[in-house]
Amino acid sequence: MHGTPAVSNGVAYVGGCDEVFHGIRMADGKEVAQFPAGGPTAASPALLGAVAFFGTFDDEVLAADVVRKRILWRYRNPRSAFPFYSSAAAAGDRIVVGGRDKIVHCLNARTGRENWGFATRARVDSSPAIAGGRVYVGSSDGRLYVLDLASGKKVWEFEAGAPVTASPAIAGGRIVIGAQDGRLYCLGAANGAVR
Repeated sequence: MHGTPAVSNGVAYVGGCDEVFHGIRMADGKEVAQFPAGGPTAASPALLGAVAFFGTFDDEVLAADVVRKRILWRYRNPRSAFPFYSSAAAAGDRIVVGGRDKIVHCLNARTGRENWGFATRARVDSSPAIAGGRVYVGSSDGRLYVLDLASGKKVWEFEAGAPVTASPAIAGGRIVIGAQDGRLYCLGAANGAVR
């Protein structure tokens, strides 16, 4: 298992290379949910209520009802087939996830239909963060992108000069993210990164 579990109501939910999505009760370690994911996953699930959202190496993003133990929908980019290594971020009725197809995808949480896609210049393994109606996500093209959550339009970008596969952290009006050259960046409102 490469992904970090998501916890809800005392149950840890996680997928792995066994192509199975698991729910493990934290009190006693008993598996209380198990169903096929359709492919191996290294992504951490995002939870919205009783629904988990995660990507797989079978080129799909899934929505799974963890109570009913079934897949609600599957999304596959209709234009290209690439794995999803990025962990999803959830806000309201939107799920945002990066793909190795070089695209940041925004999906409708209820239907799995694509609201918008933003193309970067390289694969997106960075897991997005959402704050203040904006999406913050890195790309292997060496940039941190700030996108409008509603439209997917680029608000701002920061050129790090090395692949940005880390996930951003946001707190106190600042964003912190690392690049593969070993540099750690802290950006704030003066840089245009955080609103």
